[in-house]
This record gives sequence, structure tokens and C-alpha cells, in this order.
Amino acid sequence: MNEKRLLIVDDDEIFLNRLGRSMTRKGFTPTLAGNVAEGKRQAQTAAPDYAIVDLRLQDGNGLEVVEAIRAVNKHASIVMLTGYGNIASAVAAVKAGAIDYLAKPANVEDIVNALLADKGTPPPPPENPMSADRVRWEHIQRIYELCDHNISETARRLNMHRRTLQRIMAKRSPQ
Repeated sequence: MNEKRLLIVDDDEIFLNRLGRSMTRKGFTPTLAGNVAEGKRQAQTAAPDYAIVDLRLQDGNGLEVVEAIRAVNKHASIVMLTGYGNIASAVAAVKAGAIDYLAKPANVEDIVNALLADKGTPPPPPENPMSADRVRWEHIQRIYELCDHNISETARRLNMHRRTLQRIMAKRSPQ
């Protein structure tokens, strides 16, 4: 039987260990890394076939790890995880070489399905698509990032009062 080498990179140690144990039960052989530097080092030595990488890590961006994995294994299946999901970062992750992008908390079944999905077929449509409020939130977040986190400039570009924008952004993201 082929060994399913998996690299998991996340700076949340509890989540990292729990996901590692779950993926072992699913038949993977995980290697764990807690930061970008360790993730890049493990990518070089382990040459994983699969990877689960957190987008925002304490010492940098998970996209650096994706690029390091792609350098040693062009065919690796890489899933990006993040607690800060937005469309702009999802596009960046896919351009860097990730095959899927999941928001935390993602369940293990969703992660395994994404890792093992046939690369030639598009994923099925989501059972619970984003609400109109969530799409609006994503758009505002994208513009905010493009404006280098300048609230006044974001409000101007969205043709919105700055205080209104601040109130919207102070709330939790809609589901």
C-alpha cells in the first residue's frame, strides 16, 4: 500500500496535534510543523504528497510553505485552512498551488475529501452557499485589504460613510 505522506502546518499547537491524530486514523502519515520556517524545512525533507497549511502563521504567510511544497512535488494536493477566510486570500492560495481553501473550523471529513478529490473534476457546488450578507462582507474585506487596511480610503472607495463601515467591520462576519 502506498504511504500517504502529509505535511500539516499550523501555529495552534492543540489544533495541530489533534488534526495530526485524526489524519493518522484516516490512513495518512503526518509530519507536523508549527511555523513557516519549520514547514519549509519539512517540505524539503519529507516531500509530502498531501499538505494542510494554515494561511496566517506567527512567523509569516502559509503561501510560502505552499511554494516550498510545489518546488519538491508539483503534484502534491494542498489544502489551505484559515480562520480569516476571504475571497482575496482564497484566490492567492489557489494561484500559489493549493487545490482547495477551507475556513476554520473545518471538519476532518471535509479536509480528507478535499485532499483526495480527483484533480480533473471540479468540486461539487456547496450545499450551503454564502448568504448575500456574507458576499457583501467578503467584498468589503477585499477592498479593505487592497487599501492596506486604511478604513477611510476603503469607505471612500465603497462610497460609504466611514463610521458606517467601522460599525460593519466591528461585527462578526455573517455566515
